Amino acid sequence: MAISQNYGTGRRKSCTARVFMRPGTGKVVVNGRTLENYFPNAVLRMVVHQPLVLADLENKFDLVVSVAGGGPAGQASAIRMGLSRALLGYNDQLKSMLRQAGLLTRDPRMKERKKPGQMGARRRFQFSKR
Repeated sequence: MAISQNYGTGRRKSCTARVFMRPGTGKVVVNGRTLENYFPNAVLRMVVHQPLVLADLENKFDLVVSVAGGGPAGQASAIRMGLSRALLGYNDQLKSMLRQAGLLTRDPRMKERKKPGQMGARRRFQFSKR
């Protein structure tokens, strides 16, 4: 028996999330841990659930997420984008709603690279007059 599942990739800063969405009861597993265990912060859990709440599909899908890189906030945003893309595979009619909410737009902001002759991206070495 083949399991029907939808897949979406989300990226944010240096994070990459692969989201597998299967019909189920609303269980979310991130890197082998529960969502509550992986994201103790309630705001980040809300960010992850945002596409499902918007589409009114809470507790209808189980999510298996693999995420790497970056910090907690970037990972949560990457998962949100991957979930939004997976929802499109489930129902293409949701595209306008998700687009309007800004969940399908890739955030292009990245860390600026360190330049030679400087301490950081913009910070210069300390100037000494004498």
